[in-house]
Order: sequence, then C-alpha cells, then structure tokens
Amino acid sequence: MTTLEDSLLVGDHPNPHAVLGAHPAGPDTVVHTLQPGATTVHVLADGQAFPLEPLGHGLFAAVIPGRIHDHRFLVDGQVRDDPYRHPPTLSEVDAALIARGEHPRLWEVLGAHPRDGGVAFAVWAPSARGVRVAGDFDDWSGRGTPMRDLGDGVWELFIPGATPGCRYKFRVLGADGTWHEHADPLAFATEVPPANASVVTTSHHHWQDSDWLARRAATDWTTAPISIHEVHLGSWRPGLSYQDLAVELGDYLVDMGFTHVELLPLTEHPFSGSWGYQTTSYFAPTARFGTPDDFRFLVDHLHSLGIGVILDWVPAHFPRDAWALARFDGTPLYEHADPRRGEHPDWGTLIFDLGRPQVSAFLLSSALYWLEEFHLDGLRVDAVASMLYLDYSRTEWLPNAHGGRENLEAVAFLRSLNAAVRDRVPGALVFAEESTTWPGVTADDGLGFDFKWNMGWMHDTLHYFHHDPLHRAQAHAALTHTFDYAWGERYVLPLSHDEVVHGKGSLWQRMPGDDHRKAAGVRALLAHQWAHPGKQLLFMGNEFAQPWEWNADESLPWWLPAENDLHRGVQRLVTDLNAIYRTTPALHTLDHSPDGFALLASDPESNVLAFRRTGADGSQLVCAANFSGIDLPHYRLPLTGTWQEVLTTDREEYGGQGTTNGLVTSGALTLPATTVVWLTPT
Repeated sequence: MTTLEDSLLVGDHPNPHAVLGAHPAGPDTVVHTLQPGATTVHVLADGQAFPLEPLGHGLFAAVIPGRIHDHRFLVDGQVRDDPYRHPPTLSEVDAALIARGEHPRLWEVLGAHPRDGGVAFAVWAPSARGVRVAGDFDDWSGRGTPMRDLGDGVWELFIPGATPGCRYKFRVLGADGTWHEHADPLAFATEVPPANASVVTTSHHHWQDSDWLARRAATDWTTAPISIHEVHLGSWRPGLSYQDLAVELGDYLVDMGFTHVELLPLTEHPFSGSWGYQTTSYFAPTARFGTPDDFRFLVDHLHSLGIGVILDWVPAHFPRDAWALARFDGTPLYEHADPRRGEHPDWGTLIFDLGRPQVSAFLLSSALYWLEEFHLDGLRVDAVASMLYLDYSRTEWLPNAHGGRENLEAVAFLRSLNAAVRDRVPGALVFAEESTTWPGVTADDGLGFDFKWNMGWMHDTLHYFHHDPLHRAQAHAALTHTFDYAWGERYVLPLSHDEVVHGKGSLWQRMPGDDHRKAAGVRALLAHQWAHPGKQLLFMGNEFAQPWEWNADESLPWWLPAENDLHRGVQRLVTDLNAIYRTTPALHTLDHSPDGFALLASDPESNVLAFRRTGADGSQLVCAANFSGIDLPHYRLPLTGTWQEVLTTDREEYGGQGTTNGLVTSGALTLPATTVVWLTPT
C-alpha cells in the first residue's frame, strides 16, 4: 500500500480526490474507492464491469485498460455513484473569501446544500488534519467519505444519493491528533434535542408577506408605535407546534393589540433550561416545534396579521458542548484561546473570538440569515455589556491594545452588524440589551443600534413599586431619575422575563398589600410604562398579572384571566393601553426628543407624578399618577382649558373602584389611590 493510500486510511490526506475515483495512469486508468464493510466491488465503465482488488480496511483498487470517461461502482450487488468523480461545489473565490473572513453570506456556501443527485457538504476547519462527513447515507461510517481541503481549511465533498432529511455530522481529525464528532456549525436544521445531529433540509415555503415587507421598509420605527410582547414558545401553551402557534399566538397578539412579538432564542440549543440562551446551532430554528419551513409559516402568518417578529439572538457566548462549536478543529477556533477572554466566569460558557475575521463573519452571516431567510423584523442582541467590557464580571482580565477595558473587537463587530442590517434588510431593527452607561449605543457614530433596552428605568421603577405606598416618598427620586437621561438613547422600556425569575418574584408578588392592592399596583405600573417616553416590552403572563414567578417547564396559568376578575381586569387594561397607544401620536412620535415631554408634577409627599406627552402633530396626552395608598379627591395640575379622561386604571372593568373624572377643567381632578389617569384635550 502506498504512502498516499495509508494517509487516506488514517484520515489525514488533505485531497482524497487525488487518490480516490478514476485517474489516468499512462494509457490506462487506475481506480480507487473506499467501501468499508463491502465484500466485492466492481467499477462500471463503458458498459463493462471490472473487479477491484481489496487492499484492506475497505480500500479497493484496480487498473482498468484504457481510459474511462464515466463510472459507477457495483458494491455487493448495489450500484453506487462515486463522490470523487464530482468537481468542487465551491468556487476558488468562495473558498478564499471564507478563509479571509470576508464572505458576506456564508450560509450560501457552507453547510449542507441539496444539489441535483445529492448533497454538497462544506465546513471551515483550518487546523484540522482531516475531515469526514458521516450520516444516514453511509450508515454513519464516515470512513468512506473523507473531504478535500480546497485551501485555507475549507473542506468540501459532494455525496451522491444524499437527500433532504438525512442526518449527518462532521468527523474532524484535530490538530491534537484526536478524532472529534461535531454537528455542522452551519446546520440549517437539527434533530429534536437531546439528539444533536444536523439535518439536511431545503425550503419549499412560498412567502406571502411582500406587502408587509414594503410597509416595514417605508416605516420610520423611531416615531412609530412599538409594543412588544416577549414570549417563550415552550411555556406559552406547551405542546403547540410552530403552525399551531401561528394561529393561536397570532390571534392572541391581535386581540391584545401588540405590534410585535419577541421570541426568546429559537436558535437550536440542547438544554431547554437555558431558555435558548446557550446556542449550539446559529442557523437552525429549534426542532422542538417543527421544521424550518414551519417556522417560516409562523412568521409569514404573523406578518399577515400585521405583527412584527423579533428574535432574541445570542452572539456573546456559546456552550462548551464537545459536539458543537468548542475546539472545533482541535484548537480554540470559534472561542478566544486566552481564558481571560475566551471563558465566561458567570455562565460557564465560551466567548467568541471576535478579533478573528472568520468568527465575526460567522456571526454576521447568522444575523443576516435570520433576517433574510426567515423574514424576521428584528434581532434583540443579548448581553451586549458582557461583550463590550474585557473586565466584565472578572477579577483577572486582559487589557486591549491601548491598556483599556473596552473590547475593541466587539465594538467593531457590533458596528459592522448594525451597518449591515441597515444596508441589506430595509426596516429591520436591532435592539441592544445593554445595562451600562456605554455612550452612543443607538448613535449613528456610536454602536449604531436602533434601540437600547432601558435597564435603568426598569430597575428604578420596580424598586419604587416594591415600596409600600405609605413609604414611597423616600424612593421618589428613583421614579424620576429616568427623566435625566430619557433622550440620551432610543429606548425600549423592558419588563422582561429576567424580572420574573430567580427569586425576584412576579410583578404581582412585588406589589405590597392584599390582592386588590396588588392588582391596583400592577395596573398603575403598566399604565405608567405605556405613557413613559420609549417603546414598550412586556413578558408573557405579566399582561394578566401572573401571581407567581415564571416557570419555563409549565404553561402560563390561562385559567386566571378566565376565572378571576382582578387578573382579567389587568388583561383588559393592557388591551386598552395598546389600543390608545397605537392611535395616539403623542405617545410615540416624539419618544426620543425632549420636545415631546413636559413634567407637570413631581410630588414625593403625595406620591404623585404627572407629565405631558406631545406628538409631532401637536397632539397631547397627560399621564397623572397617584402612587400612594390614599385617594386624592382634589388634586390640581398646572393645566389650562378642558381635558377629558381617556383612561383610568380604577375602572370597574379593570378591577378598580370605578372612580372617574369625566371632563377636567383648570387641572382639578380626582386621583384615586394607586391609580393612573390619562387625559387628552377636548
């Protein structure tokens, strides 16, 4: 056996196509094939069958007289095509762009792509000594399907006879000399966890949302109403598929009046308890609820109802699962090699090496893939603060080239991400979950995000409401601090899943008093949130004041709003808040300008806060809140003219006492205990 044949069997031959298949040998043709487990093998060429000699370990060879122009193999009586007679399915230009980290659409060249007669597989593993692809098409042997290195670590192989639906993995002979089995980093579909093979897939979905996409592209979302319902699909109503959810969730969102839904991460993840925040497949929607086309159906249907779809996306870190991205080619490839930058101390995960162009290109392609291939309307980028600071949650850290704590590579990546989305996906939005005072998160000359979660507003507001109404005066500054910076960024006001887990208690549990006072507190909080400058986000269950913490393993308690007046009242209030919000320009057209806001009353002793919102069209709405536990029947605001009450959280339909104001003149009005009132000019 030759050295080349030995290398082929060991698995470290970089170009198996140079040995396998049919090759001229003087006037004749030499043929090699790997057929592990086969007993007899013939080559079929020019209408004849020529026997091949077994050389051991599944390798067969023969010298065929003359030149052959096309061939197949007869393996134990079955005809098989030869993968090694096919030319590369990637161009030299694509391979070079991939290797340099400059390919703008990696999903079109890497991964598994059905072609006429088979499937083209390609993967980036620059330090690998060899790569094989194994799957249903070869009984998971992998020994007969070594891939070729097209240059700079881009490995490729066309497998004739492979079809959509086939499961597969890559077997990588790492730089450490050890074989590792990995799922495809560019897998477009996966098995249902805990199984973790990649699945060949192709889309047959015909999109029907061209009108929606055109409207989206023409909308200035900074001045438009955005009311987001954050949803964890697995516990919204357990057991529903993507197609079921399209109908049931879609109808619910329309009934409640939300403009958008934000889905907790659906990028495939093996551990359900991570809620999707430990992603192993950055191009595959989780198979828990159906196929990728089923997910396309969900998005398409929601668009037909006028609902935008935002996906929670996690580029900050990834899990250590040995079958996924970790040490993919036997070296730290996707993760930073230095643990001071490559390991997350809080989450036990690995951190992407954003200074490596190929890794940044991988993540950028992932973001664009979801927006372009699934027509998503936005991405919420998780844990941005952990990306921006090299000393985030660390006692030992590695400074940047200038000796600072800023992660310059992450800054460059986030800027390129936001610029690419803005340029390539008109009307799509990118939201930052960023919890620090990093300047210019939403500035064009800063990080370039469309919106930033206002974590300060969330923290201060919940801190205020946690106080008993009799003692809220001491916390009043927390309630008003937000107005010191409300226009420094374009904000979303989040009452998200993070605020109702890990012992924090639900919104209901945070409110002091008996059930009626708790309900009044939740109603007042939500009406205050909807009137406050900024867009809105509310996690599922909060819209009917779920009385206990969210549990991802259980369904929302849908019986509560069906059977309990207080919880049904909160749900009805949210419906009305959304209806008024969407049709009132004063509440959204100048969200991010101080010209749209005026503070009318900030009264710590009475626990009163009142402000006026003004729209770009000159329309006005006044929000007056009495956060104390006592009625204020003769409170006066500095208002002139006549105003009408368009909403009070004390309505009987919401579970309140039914005190209303009707018309308000000279600013004199009644503010019931723990109540928010909205007024507009007559």
